[in-house]
Amino acid sequence: MARVRLYVDHPLAEGQPVPLSREEAHYLFGVMRLGQGAEVAVFNGQDGEWTARVAEAGKRGGSLEPVAQAAPQSLPPDVWLLFAPVKKARTDFIVEKAVEMGVRRLVPVATDFTNSERIRQDRLQAHAKEAAEQCGATFVPEVTELAKLPALLSDWPEERRLMFCDEARAGGAGAFASATGDGPWAILVGPEGGFSEAERSRLDAMPQAHVAALGPRILRADTAAVAALTLWQTRFGDWR
Repeated sequence: MARVRLYVDHPLAEGQPVPLSREEAHYLFGVMRLGQGAEVAVFNGQDGEWTARVAEAGKRGGSLEPVAQAAPQSLPPDVWLLFAPVKKARTDFIVEKAVEMGVRRLVPVATDFTNSERIRQDRLQAHAKEAAEQCGATFVPEVTELAKLPALLSDWPEERRLMFCDEARAGGAGAFASATGDGPWAILVGPEGGFSEAERSRLDAMPQAHVAALGPRILRADTAAVAALTLWQTRFGDWR
């Protein structure tokens, strides 16, 4: 079994060469010290996981040759995670754990009390790829650009239900406890300052929204994301 997993932005098929970027070559040959003939597990989010051999190894590039498919392509449940960015390390934690736990899309949202109004979408996307490499996933969720919550809700898909995690309801069961049926979902967790009354009113008025309480204590934003995903996965996801 290959001990190194690598996401590649290239089609995967038996015998079809996969060119390596300078960064990928540095990682495989400079950091991991692999040489020609070494085996690497590769995936691209579309063609499953493949076992590939190093065909060319150089300081500035190289190539891999896929040998056989090791696992078919699999998708996580159709659930999005909407989260308000917090401090850098904690935002990284949210992205990493969401990939490990299984989401289809990651949507940073700016709320009334969001402290961090800027994100590096490319950096968070790269972090999602690294998380998928580490956890054995064959799919990398898209990390979108930062969106304002009102604009996002005004164009909300009619068929996608929304699990709204509100710290003000801590200790209560919430409407999510009685939600039934499968289908597309999203989970919304707020910033460290919670949601404003205007945001609560807007969400409470949405027929797709199901408020959820995450226990009797107020959770930190990154903890809330993990708790909410766990609760949803055990009810509607692939943990059942």
